[in-house]
Order: sequence, then structure tokens, then C-alpha cells
Amino acid sequence: MDFGCLATAIGSMPHTDPKAACLEVIRHLKEIPAWPQLPRRSPLENMCPQFSEGFPGVVIDDERIYIDRAKDLDKPLEELYSAYLENNMDKYPITPAYAAGLHHFLSLKNISPMAVKGQVTGPITWGLTVTDDSKKAIIYDDVLGDAMAKFLRLKAAWQEKELRKISKNTIIFVDEPYMAAFGSVSMTLSKERVVSLLNEVFGGISGLKGVHCCGNTDWSVLLAANFDILSLDAYNYAQSLSLYPAAIKGFLNKKGVIAWGIVPNDEPSLAKETVASLKDRLETAMAPFTRNGVPFKQIISQGLLTPSCGLASTSIEAATQALELLAELSANIRKRYG
Repeated sequence: MDFGCLATAIGSMPHTDPKAACLEVIRHLKEIPAWPQLPRRSPLENMCPQFSEGFPGVVIDDERIYIDRAKDLDKPLEELYSAYLENNMDKYPITPAYAAGLHHFLSLKNISPMAVKGQVTGPITWGLTVTDDSKKAIIYDDVLGDAMAKFLRLKAAWQEKELRKISKNTIIFVDEPYMAAFGSVSMTLSKERVVSLLNEVFGGISGLKGVHCCGNTDWSVLLAANFDILSLDAYNYAQSLSLYPAAIKGFLNKKGVIAWGIVPNDEPSLAKETVASLKDRLETAMAPFTRNGVPFKQIISQGLLTPSCGLASTSIEAATQALELLAELSANIRKRYG
């Protein structure tokens, strides 16, 4: 798709009322709305619990999410693998208790967006956050680590199936904030393991698939996976992406899309920015790639604009301001550069 720097969102919003959150999204993001995650509404809507419902042995206890090995895991694991082999995503839906924003979004009438966006927590972030009862991350367990990726694949596939009731054009982002720790002592995963887990989840998505990382990471690792849209916090970390000009050029030449997270998601930064200042910042972020031989027109054409990350940490007023800036910036870029 030729996006031409249309606007969409990363996901989370500060609201507790799903109706109010959805109205805010569709008011500002008419072409590519994204269903709102509402972590302030319920702990079940935090990024890892939200996609945990139905995983064998899972326990959500206050702020901790873990697998209780005292439970019988064999039968639930067998059921998970059976659903995976049959591509039975209806076995693992995302229910309203875990995603009120998604279900209200799915009930909206009289909208006809160009595309619709959803999101799922990625296997690296989910697998490093969820532990067993000895507090070992399940990503390092051969059985649970493999099952986890297949489980998230089914969650993504179910979500995409439901979103297609709104638009045949779907975008599903796999959110991987923990990839900012790749290569550190806290993450002893190989590049091959990361790519394999990501590709397992991407395999369940038939429409456009993206990966979002809101920190500094080794972008060459992510770019080795099979996806269409690379999403980054371009407000704070554009410089880190510019260290990979050849890889980004190759990605764009294969029709890849970059989602530039150029609108900040913290209130002090939002207070000092304007459409003009963000436009200058965006063009500065794009400049290293034009100097490397990528036509500016191609970068614009194969671009999306987003907030730098989710907006749940802001006030409702600040979230509205961020979406207003985003929509105005997108309109400005599209008018100026066609």
C-alpha cells in the first residue's frame, strides 16, 4: 500500500472508558484507526496479561504474571498444539475482560477506513516477562518457549480475523519493547532465536505485519525477520536507525514501510512541540537515508506516522494533543509532498 505518511497509533490510551477512547481514535485517525488498549481500566489490559488468556498454567497475581508448574500443563499444551496445527484461532480469542477497547472498536458502525490496525505483544517481550514459578523467564524453556510463540500467533490471527469485519486491509504490529535489551547481559538470546520466534508469530498474520520497538536496538536483527512495517520511536532514537543505511535501503527497496514515531508520548516534550517543529525533526530523521541514495519521495510514499509509543502514560488531554499533532503533521506532509 502507498501510505504517503498517513497516521496511525501504537495502541495504548489513558482512558478507562472504551467508548471515549475509540471516539478519540476514529476522530483523529480516520484512514488507519487502531483499537485502544486501556491498561488504566484493568491490570488485565497491561501488555502481557492482555494476551495471556488461555495459556497453559498462566497465573496473573497483582503485577506478576507466571506459569504455575504445579498445574497439569500436559493436556492444555496438547490442546494448544492441536489448535495451532488446525489453525483454530477461535480456541484462543481475546475476550472483553482483557480488551474492552478492542470489542467496542469492533462494534463501531458507519466507519470505512482505508485500513485498520491492531497489535499483539511480541514473543521476546512476552517470553521474557512471563516466568515460571521459580521466576525463570519461559522464553528460556524449550517447551514453554515454543508453545508461547505458537500461542501468540493464534492470538494475532484471531484478532486479524475480527478486524477484517471493519476493513479487508489489516495491519498487525508485534510490539517488542524488550528488544532494546538485545545483546545485553539481561538477554542471552541469539539472533537466530529472536528471528525464529518473531517469524512464528508473523506466520499467523495474512495481512500487513509490523514490528514495533520503542528503544535503541540492533535493527539488523529485526530486519532479518519476515515483516512489512518497521516501527520505531523516531522522536528519541532516529539516530540509532541511521546506523543501518544499507539495511534500511534494502528494506525499502523490497517495498517495506517505516512507521516514524515522531510525536512524543511524554507531556513535557508534547508541550514544546508544534507541527512545524515535528516536521523539521521528521525530515532530519529521514535525511541519512536520502544521503544514502533513497529518494525522498520513496521514503514519504513508504512511510507511516505514529506517536513514539503508546499514550497510556499521559493524561487524556495530552493524549488528545498528541493525536491532534499527529493528524495535522500527516496532513501537512501529504499536502506538501503529495
